Amino acid sequence: MTANDHVATSKSVIRCFCAGLALLAVGALSSQAHAETFEGPSFRKGMWHFVRTLDLVPNRKNKQRLLAREATRCVDPTLAMKATFSSPSVGSCVSSKAEKSNNKYIFANRCDYMGPVSTVITVHNDESYTELNETTAGQVVPKMELVVARRVGDCEGESAGPARSAGLIH
Repeated sequence: MTANDHVATSKSVIRCFCAGLALLAVGALSSQAHAETFEGPSFRKGMWHFVRTLDLVPNRKNKQRLLAREATRCVDPTLAMKATFSSPSVGSCVSSKAEKSNNKYIFANRCDYMGPVSTVITVHNDESYTELNETTAGQVVPKMELVVARRVGDCEGESAGPARSAGLIH
């Protein structure tokens, strides 16, 4: 092997190494971009007040309240929205992608703890929203869950977790 062959082989190894590093970098950037493709609403972290109601709705004129719960917690609702918007398919339930119409995000079908639900999230501003979940599929009596969320202030020394931790949002 001559000196020129040795230099050519070294250059080839270096090129392969650099190409491999470039591929790794591109893969890392694309997976990071994929993880950041959240297209839902964003809200301010802070102290949020949640009111959750769950009703049986045999018909539009007649509702039976099953649950009414209120809580105030230091949370970041955007984290809970990211989970809602990335709702995976469960068994035969296949989640649809949200469609945006003005200030509303509408899921024709979303897989939820209640089963397949239609969900409408209405964003009033970065400090207030409502989430309405309705289910009829496979239910004897349809159910309607309403979450009304409103930011009421800043947190006092607590770190804001996802709204899901408040036990009010799925």
